[in-house]
Amino acid sequence: MSEPLPILHHDEHLVAVHKPSGLLVHRSALARGERHFLLQTLRDQLGQRVYPVHRLDRPTSGLMVFALSSEVARRLGEAFEQQRVAKRYLAVVRGTGPDAERLEYALREEDGHRPKAEMPAMEAITEVRRLDSVELPVRVDRYPTSRYSLMEARPLTGRRHQIRRHLSQRGYPIIGDAKHGKGVHNRFFADHLDCPRLLLAAVGLSFDHPVDGQRLDLGCALDAPMTELFRRFGWAGHLPANRRASSPEPCEMP
Repeated sequence: MSEPLPILHHDEHLVAVHKPSGLLVHRSALARGERHFLLQTLRDQLGQRVYPVHRLDRPTSGLMVFALSSEVARRLGEAFEQQRVAKRYLAVVRGTGPDAERLEYALREEDGHRPKAEMPAMEAITEVRRLDSVELPVRVDRYPTSRYSLMEARPLTGRRHQIRRHLSQRGYPIIGDAKHGKGVHNRFFADHLDCPRLLLAAVGLSFDHPVDGQRLDLGCALDAPMTELFRRFGWAGHLPANRRASSPEPCEMP
């Protein structure tokens, strides 16, 4: 039986949870042997049907919102599709990332079925900002020391693997990314820093409640491995917290 999911917000219309890294949201033909899924776990935990309105990659941890009715799912789904939801992620990347930059690299969808070259290139925009960095006196790759950065990412579009692909194309792959990263750094974090996972976490969502219209601002703390890594690197001041706040009037997107 799966562990209960941490509930970050729950009202009669929607629920927000902390998705663990490695947990699939729903059944997939690409993972036929899996027995545990977030949708099934949450449905059993709440005793009612839940409706997904956005996605998180399997290795990504953090904040996910689910609707509790088909009508609310439709409204929330439209909000995500129309970029009316502000999303915030934290990522640990190789190298010293840019202070602040708007990444606008068109991306071809990766659906796992058709060759990527056959897919049309779609607009993709991610705003990134370096929050902190560290230089370790360890040779991991070609240099005698190794530099890593804590990046904040705010995707303004919703392409598959968008943050991972954008940061990799810019030259700052996320640690633990088996597909878009670099194996030697991934292995170093797994073997020596107890982080055998993708170091990408969804830590914030802000949107107008689909029923009462109030602005809902949700935050999600990091899991234990990422929290310990932040403390080890001197980044404890950037640790996010579980948060739930609402304001009477909808506010402008940043």
